[in-house]
Amino acid sequence: MNIAAAAYKEHGVFEKLKQLAAFYENLSDSAFRFIASGTTTPFNLDTYVFTSISGTLESMHDILARGRINDAFALLRKYYDSAIINTYCRLYLDDNCSLENFIVAKIDNWLKGTEQLPEFRVMSNYIRSSGKLKIINDLLYQDDRYKKLRSTCNDHTHYNFYHNVLYNDNKIHLPGRVKMLDIFALNVLDVFMLHFAYIFTLNDPYMSSTDYVDALECDMQPEEDSQYWVANYIQETFDKIIKPHRPDIATEILAKTCMHLQ
Repeated sequence: MNIAAAAYKEHGVFEKLKQLAAFYENLSDSAFRFIASGTTTPFNLDTYVFTSISGTLESMHDILARGRINDAFALLRKYYDSAIINTYCRLYLDDNCSLENFIVAKIDNWLKGTEQLPEFRVMSNYIRSSGKLKIINDLLYQDDRYKKLRSTCNDHTHYNFYHNVLYNDNKIHLPGRVKMLDIFALNVLDVFMLHFAYIFTLNDPYMSSTDYVDALECDMQPEEDSQYWVANYIQETFDKIIKPHRPDIATEILAKTCMHLQ
């Protein structure tokens, strides 16, 4: 194996994608424990959105392993879209579900397959104009990284430039392949940190460990404040990804949550 091939195959993006996929699998299990509200479905809609995102991350890993960088960026755009869709649905339900409006038709119809969600721009604007997310939005959009990220993904998805075509051919020598993985890895983390910030700003109980519920199921008295204990995988992700890469977002999450995140 030559040096370039080794640098590609051993790139840190592959392990990171595995870690993020596992995170969403665990988060899906956490979300499943919470009762659905605002729709006629008996399950928490986030549960299967999270497993779908986990699958997308696994697909990115497999496609990159085959050298199809261009296709991986198309999936990165899908991941970004999924994060915005998930946030929009959660926020829209929070804004519109009440005792007088127990079923939120727009989201319920989407779940039933009778109505499409708005286009990406409309959902993104709805999120960015929310008072509930103002501080997080100010932090996320203090620069143009997400505008550049989406532009990069679109270039690869739509073949806006000829060199985007070349990055899907794994048989030709391109000296920029490893550099492209560097860019891809940063972009994936940016989407993850955006989604993490939105999820736990809107619904921080998803952080909770199972200790409280486990005690109740065993007919035991839960330990004091155990309903606020944080699952190990959440704390580990917060320590290893959020704090080092976006300490400003980490500080804001810590300031607002009642969970025992550290």
